[in-house]
Amino acid sequence: MDGHFRDDFVKHPGALKQHPALVLNADYRPLSYFPLSLWPWQDAVKAAWLDRVDIVAEYDQIVRSPSMQIKIPSVVVLKDYVKPQKGVAFTRFNLFLRDEFCCQYCGAKGDLTFDHVIPRAAGGVTSWQNVVAACSPCNLRKGCKSLRNSGLRLRRAPRAPEAEELRNRGRKFPPNHLHESWMDFLYWDAELDA
Repeated sequence: MDGHFRDDFVKHPGALKQHPALVLNADYRPLSYFPLSLWPWQDAVKAAWLDRVDIVAEYDQIVRSPSMQIKIPSVVVLKDYVKPQKGVAFTRFNLFLRDEFCCQYCGAKGDLTFDHVIPRAAGGVTSWQNVVAACSPCNLRKGCKSLRNSGLRLRRAPRAPEAEELRNRGRKFPPNHLHESWMDFLYWDAELDA
């Protein structure tokens, strides 16, 4: 084991937290894109030891036990296929993902809340078809008014998203760190440049 890495690991036990493993389904596609399906290195090593995954790519760093040593996995693929969910839970996160993390009135990104298109005070319900992501200024401007009375317009009509649609939309929002060994698996179905 590299002495610098060992010293760093001993001085900073959390150092190996920086070595997550990308988890792929049995079809070699990530279980999810956003959030990206990652396991801590310990879970990846345990799954490999229990023969639940195949290791596809590794980091240069090695971990040791008294009886074995293993390179830290950077990409693992499940041996058993996990069927993706068909339905989409109505959550704040999924709503923001559906609306691509931007206000559906002005297009602003950042500090978002959600707004009932038909206000609850006017009988509007909390559903995919009536709730949109909105920035605070637009949400305050609209208040309990109808769209017509507020002077605002929707960028696109709200609707319930398909699970595959959200998975694909999540690909547009990569995490801050993408290890080079992951690239072939994250965008394997992307259109190739000619």
